[in-house]
Amino acid sequence: MKWIKRFGPLIVIALAVAVVIASGVADHLSLVELKARRDQLQGFVTLHPALSFGLYILIYIAVVSLSLPGALVMTLSGGFLFGPWFGAVAAASGASLGAAVIFLVCRSAVGDSLRGKAGSTISRIEEGVRRDAFSYILTLRLIPVMPFWLVNLAAGFVDIPLRTFLSATVLGILPGSLVYAGLGSGLGEVFASGQEPNLRVIFEPHVLLPLVGLGLLSLLPVVLRRFRKSEKTS
Repeated sequence: MKWIKRFGPLIVIALAVAVVIASGVADHLSLVELKARRDQLQGFVTLHPALSFGLYILIYIAVVSLSLPGALVMTLSGGFLFGPWFGAVAAASGASLGAAVIFLVCRSAVGDSLRGKAGSTISRIEEGVRRDAFSYILTLRLIPVMPFWLVNLAAGFVDIPLRTFLSATVLGILPGSLVYAGLGSGLGEVFASGQEPNLRVIFEPHVLLPLVGLGLLSLLPVVLRRFRKSEKTS
């Protein structure tokens, strides 16, 4: 029972990924599919707005928790179906909850074991990361220097509270979600014109630089704490 409790969720996710890939469901997470089914989807949202909102979040949770390559399309779809503000909130909620699933599974399956076998050096590094976990995770979410799924896995190896991980993730991905949901809200015109949406908009200076600035600002408490500590020891 102990092994089932520890590795059961990981096995379930692995099996779910295999089933999704084999069934071809992941192939439908594309702008081509969104364009083809836009009238059906918008009609369903008009008839069942609350249900559509909830289903969208659940699907987003599944996409992220299974690490499927469709998060960007999901965020664009959120803006397309619910508008930039509600779309961004729905996308950030689904992505954050999906990330929390991976975080918890990773921590229960291998995190405890790795921490138990870690040496003193690794333990000291973990202690430093744990002390400033909110700032580190927030920075990694704001500045996409690491893939989203990799941050979820890495955080699971560190003994930090779920609330810290979840709150930093929500705040960190919300600005990017607003950008892409805003872009998604204009997909109707893009589809009608036959043009391709500019998905690299987040890397344009007027968008990327403020995000980098926020990321660096989130590290300020860590820098100040280290500076004060060095002053006391000198």
